[in-house]
Amino acid sequence: MKILQVGKFYPIRGGVEKVMYDLTLGLSARGVECDMLCAAFNKKGFTRQLNEKGRLIVADAMMKLAATMISPAMIWKMRRIAAEYDIVHIHHPDPMAALALFCSGFKGKVVLHWHSDILKQKTLLKFYKPLQKWLLKRADVIVGTTPVYVKESPFLQDCQHKITHLPIGIHPMPEAQEEAQELRRQYPGKKIVFSLGRLVPYKGFCYLVEAAKHLSDDYVLLIGGTGPLKEELQSQIEALGLEKKVWLLGYVPDEALPAYFCACDLFCLSSVMKTEAFGIVQIEAMSLGKPVVATRIPQSGVSWVNAHGESGRNVTPCCAEELADAIVDITHDEKTYRAYCDGARLRWQNYFTLDKMIDDVMSIYNRVL
Repeated sequence: MKILQVGKFYPIRGGVEKVMYDLTLGLSARGVECDMLCAAFNKKGFTRQLNEKGRLIVADAMMKLAATMISPAMIWKMRRIAAEYDIVHIHHPDPMAALALFCSGFKGKVVLHWHSDILKQKTLLKFYKPLQKWLLKRADVIVGTTPVYVKESPFLQDCQHKITHLPIGIHPMPEAQEEAQELRRQYPGKKIVFSLGRLVPYKGFCYLVEAAKHLSDDYVLLIGGTGPLKEELQSQIEALGLEKKVWLLGYVPDEALPAYFCACDLFCLSSVMKTEAFGIVQIEAMSLGKPVVATRIPQSGVSWVNAHGESGRNVTPCCAEELADAIVDITHDEKTYRAYCDGARLRWQNYFTLDKMIDDVMSIYNRVL
């Protein structure tokens, strides 16, 4: 078989692009011909051979509008190459990828990877809805990252007969014990709660900061990431007198992340909106045996990823006291804490390894063909 992954941006920054890239690399490493088509600025005619069986094909983008790369070049490229492939694997939400497929004349099988609903771009959705309806009808199978999200999505209620799920899989976060020890020396005798993400409203960091007010001085909270709410969160920290308990780390480069994951006692994902569909950071923490405190966001897959009572605890969104209570429940004694650590690593091994994701997507492709 020959597969084409079609979707968002390059260079890779977000979760959707990472999944596309990991699928392309993982499949081609197993000898399956698999290419990835996406859009980027100033990349006219750019193609890179990833390995013997896989290529990265980048179409030049004119502009970015409503989180979508506007790229007529992607349409023309898709028209030229689509017939070479047995399966086109479209990653949603990406109106440009859907339009490219629509215009390509492709007659083969289509796998639609439904990473999330379109939630913020209400105006865009009005124009995109007819194309989205066509895409849902055209798809031979629709794949979600969790069974919860695709079952609950209002856009997928008429498509349940052709829906399956493919949990995101990753390589384990690298061990960085020396760097982690150096970090821990900065907070002697403290239990470290780590969180990571864009400082934007749906991440719920204001509730996580408030949760620190309910934790004893045995805890410190480290929040990595940048975004428009940085000053607001810093003001909240100061107003609550938490300057010695809560630290906004700013941008944490990829090479430094393993040290923070290794150093922390647990990871907290405080998101409050369905925009958080999966939460890859959860499985990055689990891969190192770190328990997770997350939230039960309606219609989201976040609380399915983090199995309550097994890999961590899930609490009511927007509830600072429940976040604090869950953190304490996991860490208050060594036996309980170790059970959660073991449960977190085991859940990653059973559901979220990269090898399992590649195995599962191969099964989906074989069923489609």
